[in-house]
Order: sequence, then C-alpha cells, then structure tokens
Amino acid sequence: MGYEGQWIRYDEKYDPSSEKARLAGPNFKILPGLDPSLRDLATSILKMATYYKALEAFVEVQSREEFGMINHALCASISRYLKEYLTLVLQLEHQLITSKTFTLHQLRLYTLNTGHVMYQLYALAQELLKKNALLEEDLDDSMDGLDDVDNILEQLREGGDLVPGGLAKKVCKGGNVLRLLTERLAFMAGDPAARELLRSLLRDASRPYMKMLNEWLHHGGIKDPHGEFLIKEQQSIKRERLEEDYTDEYWEKRYTIRDNDVPPQLEAVKEKVLLAGKYLNVVRECGGVDVSREVRDVPRTFDDPAFLENVNAAYAHANSSLLSLLLTTHALSDRLRSMKHYFFLDRSDFFTYFLDLSTSELKKPWRLVNVGKLQSLLDLVLRQPGTIAAQDSFKEDIKVHMSNVGLTQLVMRVVNVKGFDEATANDEPAALDKYRTPAAHAKDKVDDENKMTGFEALEFKFSVPFPLSLVISSKTVFRYQILFRYLLSMRHLEDQLVNSWEDHNKILSWTHRTNDRKLEKWKRKAWTLRARMLVFVQQTTYYCTAEVIEPNWQALMARVNGEDSTSRPSSSSQSSGRPGGPAKVSRTVDELMEDHVDFLDTCLKECMLMNSKLLKIHSRLLSTCTFFATYTTSLTRTLFTLSSSASSSAYLTSIYPPNRPIPPEQYQAAPSGKLDDLYEMLGKYESNFEYHLKLLLDALDYYAATETVALGRLCAVLGSAMPGGNGGREQGEDR
Repeated sequence: MGYEGQWIRYDEKYDPSSEKARLAGPNFKILPGLDPSLRDLATSILKMATYYKALEAFVEVQSREEFGMINHALCASISRYLKEYLTLVLQLEHQLITSKTFTLHQLRLYTLNTGHVMYQLYALAQELLKKNALLEEDLDDSMDGLDDVDNILEQLREGGDLVPGGLAKKVCKGGNVLRLLTERLAFMAGDPAARELLRSLLRDASRPYMKMLNEWLHHGGIKDPHGEFLIKEQQSIKRERLEEDYTDEYWEKRYTIRDNDVPPQLEAVKEKVLLAGKYLNVVRECGGVDVSREVRDVPRTFDDPAFLENVNAAYAHANSSLLSLLLTTHALSDRLRSMKHYFFLDRSDFFTYFLDLSTSELKKPWRLVNVGKLQSLLDLVLRQPGTIAAQDSFKEDIKVHMSNVGLTQLVMRVVNVKGFDEATANDEPAALDKYRTPAAHAKDKVDDENKMTGFEALEFKFSVPFPLSLVISSKTVFRYQILFRYLLSMRHLEDQLVNSWEDHNKILSWTHRTNDRKLEKWKRKAWTLRARMLVFVQQTTYYCTAEVIEPNWQALMARVNGEDSTSRPSSSSQSSGRPGGPAKVSRTVDELMEDHVDFLDTCLKECMLMNSKLLKIHSRLLSTCTFFATYTTSLTRTLFTLSSSASSSAYLTSIYPPNRPIPPEQYQAAPSGKLDDLYEMLGKYESNFEYHLKLLLDALDYYAATETVALGRLCAVLGSAMPGGNGGREQGEDR
C-alpha cells in the first residue's frame, strides 16, 4: 500500500508534497542488514506499492472537472481495480495473521497476476500523464494548444475558464483518451491478460462518449460540457441571424469535426456522424424532431456489434428527414424554378415590360436611380395577369438592388480570389497597368463607378427562409446575380442594336438612296457592322441561355427530383455492409447542395465568366458594341446634314419617289472632308470589333481544347460575325 516501515523507507529524492512526484510514484530503499535473498524478493514486490501510490494520485488528479467525462469514467474503472487490489492486500494480511507457514515466497506467488495488472494500469497512466504534460513537457502538444485559437476564443466568449497551466497546455481528453486505449490494446495483441484489462477500460471509458454520440445521432444535439466530442459546436452562430443575413456559416462553421480528437472507431464514419447530426439539427430547428423521445436499443460501447449499424441507420434517417423537409414541406424545386424565371430571364415577358417601364430611370447614373420607384414598378409588373410571375407564390421575395461595382470588376475579383490565372501577359494595356500609380487605379475605379448606369448596376436580391437558405445560400445567390447581370447586359445591348436597326429602317437619311457612291458605301459598311454586332450579341445570348443554362438546369432538376439515374456515387452513401443494415442512401443533402453549386459554377465557366482573359476580351467587345450603338444617334444627325447638302430631304422626297434615285443635277456631293471623318471613325469601330472578336475566337478555340469543351460551340457560331461570316455579309447585302 506504499506505507513506510522499519526496513523499507522512501527514497530521499521522493517528496510526498509534490504532485509530480506522487504521480510518478515513490521509489523505496531497503535499509542495510536484510538478507540478500529477501532483499531481492522485497524489491520485486515493492514495485506494486509504487504502482498503487502512483495510480492513487492519478485517479485524484484526472478526476478533476477540466479533464472531462471520459477521463472520469476511466478513473472510475481504474478505481475499481484498485479496490480489488486492496481486497487482495486484505486477504494476504489475513493469511499472514492466521497462517504460521505463510512466507515471502508465497506472497510473491500470490501477487504475480495482480502485479502484472497493476503494471499495465501504471504504464497507461504514465503515458496519459505525459500527454497531459503533467510529468514531462510534451512540446508538440503544447504547440497544438496555441493553434486552437478558435476554441479558446469560444470558451472565453461563453464565459468559461481556460485549462489551468496557461494557454500552451492541451488536455488529453475525450477521443484522444479512447485513441490511446485503442492503440495500447492493439499493441498488447500477444498478452491476453493485458488485452482483457484494456478492453474493459475502453468499454467503461467509452460509455459517456457513446451517450454523447447517440444524442447527436438521434436528436441532433450536443451535450458536451468539456469539449470532448468529435463534433465541435460554435454556439455564437445562431439560427436567428439567418433571418437578416443568411450565410453559409450556419452550415459550414457551426458544427465542425475536431480532426485531432476523433476516436479510431469513428475515423471511417466521422463524416457520416457529422452530417447525421447536422441534418437532424436542421430538422429539429424546424420542429421536426421530438427531442424528448428516448431512443432505445442503441449501442452503449464501441465493442457493441450494432455500433456501425447504428451510425448508418441514424445517417439514413436524418438524410431522408431533411430531404423530405426541403423538397416536400418547403418546395425546393418550386423555389429554384422561381429563381430561374427572375435571374435567368426564363419566360421573361414580365421583365421586358419592366424594362420598358423603367428605361427612363435605368438610363440615369446608378447613384441617382430611385430604387423605391423601381421596386414599385417591379411589383406592378409581377402582378400583371397572364404572366408567369403572376402565378408565382414567391414573387414577394424578389427585391431590386443597385450594385456599386461593375460586373467585370466584380467577377475579376472572384477570379483572382479563386486563384485562376489572369493570362494577360500578352495583353498590352494590362501589362502597362503595373507602371501606374495607386492613385491612378483609384481614380479609374471612381470613374468607372460614376459612369455606370442603372442598367449596369441593376441586380435582384432573393429572400430565402430557413432551412432553404442552406441550399440557396448567400454564395449561390451571388452566382445567380452575376449570371443575371451578364444576361441583362447582353439583353440591353441587343435592345440598343435593335433600336439602331429601327433607325436605319425608318429615318429618311438612312433609307433614301443617293447617287453619291462613296456615301452609299459608307452606309452599307455601317449596316454591315451593326448586323455583325447584332449577330455576335444574339448568338452569344442564345448560347448562354439555350446551350448552357437550360441543359444544365434540366440536369440539376433531374438530380433534385431524384430522376437522374447517373447521379455520382458518394462514399457517404454506402451501406454498412452488415446483414440487416440500412439500405443504401442514393442521395444526400450535401450532394444536393454540391449539385446546386456545381450547376452555377458550370454555367459561369461555360459563359466565359470564370476565365479572366475571356472575360476581358468579351468585356471590350461589349464596350465596342455599346459605343457604336450609342454613336448611331450622332451618325444619323451627321448623315442628315450630308444628305441634304444640295436641298432638303423632304423637298427631294416630295418630287421623286422613294425607290427612284435623285438625278445628279439635283444632288450635290457630300463634303469629302466630313465623309472622310465618318469613314475614319467607322473604320476604328470596325477594326476594334474585328480585332477583339478574332482574339475571342482564338481564345475560345484554345480553352475549348484545354479546359471547357462547351466553348467550342460558341466559337463555331461566332465565326459568322467575322468579315467572311455569312451572317454579316448576307445582312449587309440585303441592305
């Protein structure tokens, strides 16, 4: 029992008042004068006294509150063995008192098996104490403690205390204790007695852990006051915050895995454990789980044969419950279809009406746009009978918003953050940017923001209630907004070019054919260039909507509704492989979320919005087309002046029929200087358009071969907008 006697005393270096010395156990010395044979027997027996005193101190220290329930259960199990040891000591003392033939040799014989058990307990305790840095400083563990800043801040935020000993001390508890027991159990494979002992300790220590695991798997709750469970909960992230600003934090950051604290028994199924509880937690937040209901017949220890079946069954149940909640109760498919109407301009007759009503407002600089007026116009349009929006039950969730960043600048930020190569080494303007001062960059940014009109800044916001906000998160809505702004820019540019076409067909200075061949040739060049630009815009819009968004949308909805038989297999969807185990989970909520993000990323990539080089070239093409469409008005005024240089157009028209050319004697040629200026200006637009279109086609051809195959289709159809293309030539000849 470790008490000093007449012949046996503590070593002089042993200090009973030192906790570290008591945890290491006392060393004994035998006074001189004892028979050498008895000294050898006593020395071997005294090791048990060292083990007992050390284990007694270990139980006292490891039973403190900060070491957690797993350590408490382990200490309770060790205390049971210490009690059995004391019972043996009592029996030996009784034998000594009642039997005159009881010798030291018999004492040694009776304690052999118990001494082996005490040694195994002592070795386990010493290893655990070293992990806790209570015996020897473990530098690796102390440095790990410094890295767990989030956990420390969370404890302080909740009013908790740090572990005694400072920030650098990391307590070995929870899953790490179970890991240590499991590793020692495997190490002692050739020692049946040690294996039985360690198996018993592991069984007792895992009971509180299994209780937490079952609470998490079947109720979606965590009862972990000491931070031992493999799932960590950030309690500062509340569902209430989602009502105002729904983000991905609730799903991605509220519950996370403590990778360094996972028991080996759960290593293979830790993702299932995390998802099962997360799914149930969401269902519970929506009132779908009875937390007061007690789940019976669940495994209580890791060595229970039904342990893995319990995890798989709980995961399958939680997944099906959340899927049912999202798809049936909250109509996820209808919500996604509604977003398609608003953000992808699908069956968008209502949006055309909205643009017609709000054109005067959207032409203003974005800072001067009356958002309240636009919202009123949108609400009016959405309630018009006969439109798809009138029957939409989610139309109240769509709101008008003005972005303060241009589309190209915004997407470039995303591309750079995601690490995509800008690939602008051969782009001379971009290469010169590095020589510009930060003030110049800031000035350009302000100029771009001031020049941005309401058409360029318009975007929609979509309010999504919980739990749909987990699938339609802020990150996914941001992707929807980028695609919407891109489609709106193409739609607006197409309207501008169509308006130019209407001017070319209605205004007299364009429709009347004169005898000035040079002027008529200039008109044909302007018509052809406008037609080629319109072909470029229309073909790009058709490609993005009909060949990118629509097929990918149909594939997404097939997966959402469970109709896609080719859905990707998931490691988390495999069954337990045991007889009577749960059926395979064919589809998971996380796969649904990934499918939604993959759909949007695929659309962004195939619409040239995730490649900086394509994005810059395409942006310059759109700018050229926009400037030309805007320039048409001034061209019309100049052309009218040139056409009426001899006499007024109205007078000539009244004398001569529209299809008959005016006689040369009645017509005076246009001034060559002004006409040369028109040719020069039109030539600049034409060369700029052709240059950037050629760059775009070359880039599309390259990236179709190396990255995105779908870009090859766009490259093929845009060839018609080149000088040799059919689209531009035929329309020019018709004019």
